[in-house]
Amino acid sequence: MKAKSAKKNVLVSVVMGSDSDLPIMTEATKILEEFGISYELILTSAHRTPLRTTKFAVSAAGRGVKVIIVGAGAAAHLAGVIAAQTPLPVIGVPINATALNGLDALLSTVQMPGGIPVATMAIGKAGAKNAALFAARILALEDKGLSARLSAYIKKMEKDVEKKQKNLTTS
Repeated sequence: MKAKSAKKNVLVSVVMGSDSDLPIMTEATKILEEFGISYELILTSAHRTPLRTTKFAVSAAGRGVKVIIVGAGAAAHLAGVIAAQTPLPVIGVPINATALNGLDALLSTVQMPGGIPVATMAIGKAGAKNAALFAARILALEDKGLSARLSAYIKKMEKDVEKKQKNLTTS
């Protein structure tokens, strides 16, 4: 199921601090597309383009965006900077971009001061995938069709594990 591409129908913003984050954040867009959730890709940096970041953060809710997924590596302040400027839920995805293997990004994303909530996922591709699934769960609170698709997705994961178990015991 393809996501809608019209800017006015965007429900999820997938934000990256660098274009080098795209291979990781593509995992989020794949999930959003699978569930038919409209999204946009935004490139902005808390450090290199702070005014662009602020403009994005303060305008997102007014444009109809419901959830923001933010991937960033290294100092990874982007999710917190956005969360400080929007009432929308922000989901952070730490990116493995330095010699610290993403630990720096994880700590920068998760360690927010009180009052600036950022839901933080795992480092890398699993985190990006889970961020999209978490966004889908948030949106499903008000969308019964999406809720049904999520239930089917969960059941499929269960069946896949059962099939793999069966393959283990019959070989």
